[in-house]
Amino acid sequence: MSKPTHRPLRQRTPSFLQHVGPGVVTGAADDDPSGIATYTQAGAQFGTSVLWTVFLTLPFMVAIQLVSARIGRQSGRGIAANLRVHTPRAFVLGIVALLLAANTINIAADIAAMGEALQLVVGGGQHFHAVVFGIVTVLLQVFVPYRRLAPILKWMTLTLFVYVIAAFTVSIPWAKVAHDLFVPQIDPTPAFWMMIVAIFGTTISPYLFFWQASQEVEEMRLHGLRSSEDSPSRTRRAVRRMRLDTIVGMVFSNGIAFFVILTAAVVLHGAGITDVQSAAQAAQALRPLAGDFAFALFAAGIIATGLLAVPVLASSAAYAVAEALGWAEGLEHTWREAKEFYAIIVIATVVGTALDFTPIDPMKALYWSAVINGVVAVPIMVAMMVLAGKPEVMGHLTVRRKTRFLGWGAFVVMAGAVGMMIRDLWR
Repeated sequence: MSKPTHRPLRQRTPSFLQHVGPGVVTGAADDDPSGIATYTQAGAQFGTSVLWTVFLTLPFMVAIQLVSARIGRQSGRGIAANLRVHTPRAFVLGIVALLLAANTINIAADIAAMGEALQLVVGGGQHFHAVVFGIVTVLLQVFVPYRRLAPILKWMTLTLFVYVIAAFTVSIPWAKVAHDLFVPQIDPTPAFWMMIVAIFGTTISPYLFFWQASQEVEEMRLHGLRSSEDSPSRTRRAVRRMRLDTIVGMVFSNGIAFFVILTAAVVLHGAGITDVQSAAQAAQALRPLAGDFAFALFAAGIIATGLLAVPVLASSAAYAVAEALGWAEGLEHTWREAKEFYAIIVIATVVGTALDFTPIDPMKALYWSAVINGVVAVPIMVAMMVLAGKPEVMGHLTVRRKTRFLGWGAFVVMAGAVGMMIRDLWR
């Protein structure tokens, strides 16, 4: 597409949106209703003793997302498309199948939480609200082109600040928080290690790798760029933009996770409530303990973050499947140009919505999907780090030594947590 076509849109775009890229949207999407539920359960079950995990994961999260962004920007292809070229087909299809399953479960949990949260606020039927949310998110993705969908997603990142506000509506023992933040506490039990893997799996999540790489490709397509035709100087400017965008996005994401865990630890764990099954249940539990304002903020945040995250979850699954199978993909395409891509989006969202009408407990399934994400992330990170070192993928700008070190560090941390979980479960 020519630049004159898009110049009027950019002129109408606020400065905030022009400087917010895929990294910030990716970070915000990480704090979806299911992630909020996982963080809330962590705080309710273990109190402030798990706050250290948020800061431990931050540098590794930044590094691995930078790797995914640079793979997309440098190669002009998403993660799955690169894996299709450079790894065995069985490996790619296996990874994509697990990603699709985990994302669909995530969508189910998110839509269920949104429906439940809206029911708490305005009444009505939870399932009716869930169906409406499912329809809205599908229509947004299928009929709104990327150049118009991206600003919507960017504005919605601001809604996550409600969790920061909610935390400051309660009395916080900052001395204990500081101690637990910088002095890690380990509970050598299977439940603890499963929670650690769940936190890591919802923080360093495979769908985020695929989404950010594909969005860098979308940004290139939007501006009529091809990696092979891009100049070294312009590529370096793009890399600097990606680095800042990703750092801001991941700090934002983990900061929100910190305040969610903190609120749950202070309010719920402090009141002896150690089992929270959903984000909406967390909002309801806060009401008598922290007041109507905290409840309203928490409930509104669930709906807003769900509207941000469900399109990311469905689209990342569609990118992965389409790239793995060589189909046309991209939110800038019309549904007629990429029928299979949009079919995956519709199927994942419809199946996710339908799961809310089955006896399957979406939140229990979600917990295990977070664990699955943690396990699946391990081989994906290995593959990504190998790709990042290939000149035929990265061109003339390979990943920096520090990023490579932290990227492999992310693999070691995730693999170690998974290993401890498996060891304790085996006993």
